[in-house]
Amino acid sequence: MSVLIEKLRGIVGAANVLTDGDLTAWEQDWRKRSRGKALAVVRPGNTQQVAEVVKACAEAGTAIVPQGGNTGLAVGSIPDDSGTQVLLSLQRMNTIRGIDAANLTVTVEAGCVLQTLQEAARNAGFLFPLSLAAEGSCTIGGNLATNAGGTQVVRYGNARDLCLGLEVVTPQGDIWEGTSGLRKDNTGYDLRDLIVGSEGTLGIITAATMKLYPLPAAQLTAWAAVPSLDHAVTLLGLAHKRLGAGLTGFEVMGKFALGLVAKHFPTLRVPFIDEEEVPYCVLLENSDNESEDHARARFEALLETAFEAGCVTDAVVAENLTQAHQLWHVRESIPLAQAEEGLNIKHDISIAVSRIPSFVAETDALLQREIPGVRLVNFGHLGDGNLHYNVQAPAGGDNRAFLREHEDRINTLVYDEVEKFEGSFSAEHGVGSLKVEKLEKHKSPVALAMMRAIKRGLDPQNILNPGRVIRPETAQ
Repeated sequence: MSVLIEKLRGIVGAANVLTDGDLTAWEQDWRKRSRGKALAVVRPGNTQQVAEVVKACAEAGTAIVPQGGNTGLAVGSIPDDSGTQVLLSLQRMNTIRGIDAANLTVTVEAGCVLQTLQEAARNAGFLFPLSLAAEGSCTIGGNLATNAGGTQVVRYGNARDLCLGLEVVTPQGDIWEGTSGLRKDNTGYDLRDLIVGSEGTLGIITAATMKLYPLPAAQLTAWAAVPSLDHAVTLLGLAHKRLGAGLTGFEVMGKFALGLVAKHFPTLRVPFIDEEEVPYCVLLENSDNESEDHARARFEALLETAFEAGCVTDAVVAENLTQAHQLWHVRESIPLAQAEEGLNIKHDISIAVSRIPSFVAETDALLQREIPGVRLVNFGHLGDGNLHYNVQAPAGGDNRAFLREHEDRINTLVYDEVEKFEGSFSAEHGVGSLKVEKLEKHKSPVALAMMRAIKRGLDPQNILNPGRVIRPETAQ
């Protein structure tokens, strides 16, 4: 291995091949539940260096684990504990190559932090709409590798929908340049969509061309109390009807989830948290290019109709962007508050919107019956059918012991219910290494066979992120 290390140093420079010291930032997952050991952390500075690193590792038969901001939740971007895998960090490749105003596109390197891209787009007079809690540290390459979702999917779609082209290094070290930014290109298989969401198992994303949008003239945010999830779904239907494409965000939050925010972040004002008759709240956002007055009139008319229909019992509308940000900050603090409460079991699921109330009612009752006292942290992107249906240990219990004794059982119960309701056990977090067995259980044999054929065809050495997403048949 010393020969490979020296070769890697020759490619990226000795300072960018890390083998000693504290490598926690690269070897430990974001939730601090898993820790691996890398042969080396390699930090290339450009696409050609990535290609040369991949070629060197392929010749040595050494596996590569690509990594962006290391903010994933499915343990898909840290090395295993063998000490034989190269951790390839893309963080040095963070340049915004250019904005094409007429084409409404931006071309950016994979290591660019999402928030940096958002700000660059805004400074140029455009909107880049991908938005999620980790946007201050996650990277565009990682967002695309996991097909990240976030809070504005209801209007703009996932990361895949925002991507017009990619630059990718193949498992053989070749470079595929596909960042032309065309909206129409019907020349064979869509390699872009194949790579997006593949979690670094089919190729290493080094750059991407992404869609931009005009900045909205008006942006309105409301926080509404709803009597039930059924009423939240009714409100969503009204919002689609009254706001049309202007509906950009629709988040649902359970009372216990918001209670954790109030408990652990007491400086944040959580609307309606002290009202016992409010089991759920909804955060909805309307962005439009019409005048502020006209947009606000339509928005407030929607809420009036919702009051009359009985699907909203109380509501506050942000008076300005500062208040809107404060409301969103409450929503985005739920995962942090849950972490403060202790280790927990996370589920990132999607169900048809119309079936979410029945799923939650049935699964809540099932878990309470099977494991009395569990606390359910239910929140997420109701607008696109994606729930973060998380489970916290009973109050006062040992969180680590709870996970050790109940995590597998709870996962089985929840995912079996998801399958029963014809949903997906992974909506936006990916499969990583945590959910490989779940994929094999819940995906159809035909789909699994196709996935394995694609992996064999593109990566016959199984060199890129092995053990993630899909295992070879012989490894089962």
